Amino acid sequence: MIILTTRPDPLDSLQDAPAGDDAHTATAFRSVLRLERIGKIYPTGEVLRDITWEVKAGDRIGLVGVNGAGKSTQMRIIAGLEEPTSGQVVRQGDPRIAYLQQEFDVDPARSVRQELFQAFGEAAQVLNRQRQVEDAMASEEAAADPALLDRLIDELGQLQSRFEALHGYELDARIDKLLPSIGFTPESAERAVGDYSGGWQMRIALGKILLQEPDLLLLDEPTNHLDVETIQWLETYLVEQTVPLVVISHDRAFLDRVCNQIVETERGVSRTYLGNYSQHLEQKALEREAGQAAYERQQKELSSQQAYIDRFRASATRSTQAKSREKLLEKVERIEAPLESVSGPRFAFPPAPRSGRLVASIENLTHGYDDQILFLGANLEVERGDRIAFVGPNGAGKSTLLRLVMGYEIPLEGQAGLGEHHVVAGYFEQNQAEALDLAKTVIDTLFEAVPDWTQTQVRSLLGSFGFSNDTVFKPVAKLSGGEKARLALALMLLTPCNLLVLDEPTNHLDIPAKQMLEEALMAYEGAALLVSHDRFFIGRVANRIVEVRDGELVLYRGDYAYYQEKKREEAEESERLEQERRLTARREEQRQKQKAKAAGKAGGTSGGKAEGKAGR
Repeated sequence: MIILTTRPDPLDSLQDAPAGDDAHTATAFRSVLRLERIGKIYPTGEVLRDITWEVKAGDRIGLVGVNGAGKSTQMRIIAGLEEPTSGQVVRQGDPRIAYLQQEFDVDPARSVRQELFQAFGEAAQVLNRQRQVEDAMASEEAAADPALLDRLIDELGQLQSRFEALHGYELDARIDKLLPSIGFTPESAERAVGDYSGGWQMRIALGKILLQEPDLLLLDEPTNHLDVETIQWLETYLVEQTVPLVVISHDRAFLDRVCNQIVETERGVSRTYLGNYSQHLEQKALEREAGQAAYERQQKELSSQQAYIDRFRASATRSTQAKSREKLLEKVERIEAPLESVSGPRFAFPPAPRSGRLVASIENLTHGYDDQILFLGANLEVERGDRIAFVGPNGAGKSTLLRLVMGYEIPLEGQAGLGEHHVVAGYFEQNQAEALDLAKTVIDTLFEAVPDWTQTQVRSLLGSFGFSNDTVFKPVAKLSGGEKARLALALMLLTPCNLLVLDEPTNHLDIPAKQMLEEALMAYEGAALLVSHDRFFIGRVANRIVEVRDGELVLYRGDYAYYQEKKREEAEESERLEQERRLTARREEQRQKQKAKAAGKAGGTSGGKAEGKAGR
């Protein structure tokens, strides 16, 4: 995580600020930043050629394009981490720009509150030093050295004065105000950052950024490695923020929910579309259709005119007219043929050998690690043609379940495994990349799997997985982790099988590559077991959903939309039952009160009668 500060410290926000409708109107459409004709050339070649777009107040911009299109380069130029080769970045005033990269930094040893306090710059430094001095004062060394203790006491006094001058005690109140919005209570904020999962640590990192009150927020693949529940929280949270946002993401559902503008980069040129990701696709299709029609009309007219010129150029009576038309034709501004959409080629799985009806089964499965039980008496049958997506929070055991089915782990009780009749499974997980031959090149790795393919076919497939130009000749040893994962996936998909077991197959894939994989899976005749946090991918591919819930496998016999509808119905039914329970409890409470009141009256009456008798 990188914070770039180009205006005064966020502590200044404690001072008076403009208020009222006039202030709101003045900033409603204020430009924060503009990229003008940006170009970027690296030693390896040109990445950006003509990038022009703008961020205004209220914008939530999705930056999209294939891997290598230059999205992260644009982010780094905006953040000031790189300079463009040509063009300029126009910043209005001195905006504070916050950049949350894929690898955000948090200190696992600090409490959540202490980590959030690090957002306050000098105040955080003063507080950190104050704690160090307090620890030193309590040491045996200070107890044995009065002079040292006096110096520490003096320093502590100076630090406390400086902390007060920086409004340090008011900053704690700002953290208290933030905590509920990122899902923490005052009590849970006292726990160590390291006690929380990656998704919760992302919330802390985002909270640190927002405490600095940036004018522009940059997010690079924020949904990577988050479970669906956390992604949905992030979507809601970002939509509720007022700070302008630029986000890089290959999560189409996220882009649809969060963004109100899309900037697409193709072949180094940017194009801006109003609306979310799906709306941008509709606009792009209409533009392409209109552009193609205009191009074809002009080509037809040009051909007609050229035919006339060729026919009558040598004519005694019409040569002058032909020459005149030729001059006019030379002056006509040509409409360029629309660029073909940047997308991967179609891919089809090798024919799947026919298996028996039952391709995998789980019976009375109990499994876990140490004191954590993941599955307790779980059951599931997978039949030929099923494409099952497993859903549930991180840590629920989805990836473990795939390993159990493949036989890479042995269950504590029960059984999990493949069917008995001709089941051939292909398995992919992220660390499968470790099995690649590091000495081979990318293209040789694939050729070994499909020796009868042409180089054009192999390079076409590699291109769809993000390997183009000279990268296909790179040794596997020099690939990044993401590149190795993509190569391992491409290699696995070429192996004939009738059961695909895929653990997060869309990680590291751009949108065209995801679409290619989706279409191939939809046409696949075998069965598939999928773990993915990409809701769009699940929605297109899966025809069954299994939720990992409380140690059980809950099967929903429909696609992801069916699952979501059933979850809504379950939530509504749960709420109805809870309301009935509360109503019954209130009625019972009232009945008990009335009963007690009646008993009290009866007791008073009988007591009065007894006193009367005693008096007589």
